Amino acid sequence: MRITISKENYLKAIAEAESEGEVVIAATLARWLNVSSPAVAMAIKRLKRDALIRVAASGAISLTRAGREIANRLMHRHNLIERMLTEVFGMEWYKVHDEAEQLEHAVSADFEHKLLEKLGSAGPCPHGNYIGMDRPRDRRERGWTPLDEIQAGQWVRVESVFERDRQLLEYLDGLGIRPGVRLRVTARNYDDTFTLNLNRKSVQLGRAAATRMWVTVSGAVPSAVV
Repeated sequence: MRITISKENYLKAIAEAESEGEVVIAATLARWLNVSSPAVAMAIKRLKRDALIRVAASGAISLTRAGREIANRLMHRHNLIERMLTEVFGMEWYKVHDEAEQLEHAVSADFEHKLLEKLGSAGPCPHGNYIGMDRPRDRRERGWTPLDEIQAGQWVRVESVFERDRQLLEYLDGLGIRPGVRLRVTARNYDDTFTLNLNRKSVQLGRAAATRMWVTVSGAVPSAVV
């Protein structure tokens, strides 16, 4: 069986959509990969033929053991490449996802081993996300909460950001928001926006962006940074 880049992309997209809590159907893959419905139908047929996915009577798609192994290997390489680009080469955190999407298919086993020796295998990516199946319920069990659920007056630490939206990442970077930053939700506004206190300045953030960020509630922040 030949595993093409296209097959790898579909398998990884299934795993990533699952990690966001989505039930994966054909329309999900069309949206995630920005491809047409006929293209998805053909890909599903090939993946099912190769025993890499299962398709339920409801249309829900899941990975077989073999499909999961391929998806996990690709996501692991993606994580290592993102970390290499930021930790070794100093690339901006909001750029590395797109670069890793291209490079992950070209990494050899030898180079992957060298990256593991250099970076280790335990760290999250520059966007704060962990490798593999890290569903919303898993994040909540760690004590993480979507920013849009935080009440006014609370200080939080940004833990992770949805990394597959380059415009969102650039927007957040422009505001000074990234994993590791501490900020305070000062108001939940009537127009579905949030007012945040960040490094002594007030910034506005829409709910659509707030739902894409996971945070932990932190204690009081020294007055010097309020």
